[in-house]
Amino acid sequence: MKKLILPLLFILLFSSCKNDVVKKPDNLIEKDRMVDVMYDLSLLEAMKYQSPSAIETHKIDPTEYIYIKYKIDSAQFVQSNMYYASDYKEYKNIYDQINARLKKNKSLVEASIKIEKKRALLLKKTRQKLKVKKAADSLAKEKRKKLEL
Repeated sequence: MKKLILPLLFILLFSSCKNDVVKKPDNLIEKDRMVDVMYDLSLLEAMKYQSPSAIETHKIDPTEYIYIKYKIDSAQFVQSNMYYASDYKEYKNIYDQINARLKKNKSLVEASIKIEKKRALLLKKTRQKLKVKKAADSLAKEKRKKLEL
């Protein structure tokens, strides 16, 4: 009898683990789209804390903007988020994808900033050269005028 209880306990334990904690909603946002939604939300939330005036001047509600952009509603988002969050590995995978995208775009932005700084520096040097050249030209003009007199 004791030999039979232990295997039954294991079978019961493993079969109960297979059941979903949260049932799949009818209007589930597909995983790739959910990654896009959460990525955009993270960007808008970062903007809200980095430069709140930018969002306030345009009177943007980040969550409403996302709902309109992806044609979803708050209930659909919450249900989908709860469904994905109920599977730790899946949710971690979603956040890893978001993090990878953020890192990739951060490096692209940093590269663009470097390029803009180089352009600004070159422009500044060019303007300084033109200023020096104009000053030299005006000195040369003054010398010519003095020689003509």
